[in-house]
Amino acid sequence: MELALVVLLGVTAVCGCGMPSYPPNTNRVVNGEEARPYSWPWQISLESFFPTCGGTLIAPNWVMTAAHCITFHTYRVVLAEHDMDTVEGPEQSLRVDKMIIHPKWNKSCPSCGNDIALLKLQARAVLNDKVQPACLPKQGSSLSHNYPCYVTGWGRLYSGGPQATKLQQALLPVVEHSVCSRSDWWGGSAKTTMVCAGGDSESACHGDSGGPLSCQGKDGKWYVEGVTSFVDGRGCNTAKRPTMFTRVASFIPWISETMAKN
Repeated sequence: MELALVVLLGVTAVCGCGMPSYPPNTNRVVNGEEARPYSWPWQISLESFFPTCGGTLIAPNWVMTAAHCITFHTYRVVLAEHDMDTVEGPEQSLRVDKMIIHPKWNKSCPSCGNDIALLKLQARAVLNDKVQPACLPKQGSSLSHNYPCYVTGWGRLYSGGPQATKLQQALLPVVEHSVCSRSDWWGGSAKTTMVCAGGDSESACHGDSGGPLSCQGKDGKWYVEGVTSFVDGRGCNTAKRPTMFTRVASFIPWISETMAKN
């Protein structure tokens, strides 16, 4: 049986990774709220004629996003963005030089996986207290059931609702694969190369695509464990249909090789 789903198109120390100078507020976020400005300093806005997706700064001149986000020929990324409606001062706008989509991505089959792309920037981002790269997980690492992670982005506040203008964050506990792949959950659409997180009232929504699923490690650093990929076609907040993310730990070799060759 084919499940209806939709991809989510929408619309530290400075020298290290995963250590925000402005720590995120993680005390009371359940169904989502405005993020503390610059507390997710690796979050970027991917824009062509208008903002389309999110993404993650993983090196001064490299951004990770979802393959399904790449639909135009020309892009820029905006770093240190918070309020889309206001020029606040610290924003950095950098053009994309190369767009490299995973070779096994099939745009006709989002649930087949491999929804990941890398963007090489024309210039290096200036790293500071508001712009910092995220850490990447170790190859093959996995997260335990109910592990607390956070999705961030400017997507719709709920299915059919308004687009956020200020960066939002929401707590999305991980749903382990053995649960997410049950027949009354995502079934065969849940691959081991994906991370399921959230569900019911907690989810990403249209416009959050490509953005990070950030999880804090035991070392205190934040690791981007997922790239926002798709939700159920019936709505962002559908019970037993957690948000699906590309599992970054499954693609570390491809990420490393791509960055080394380009």
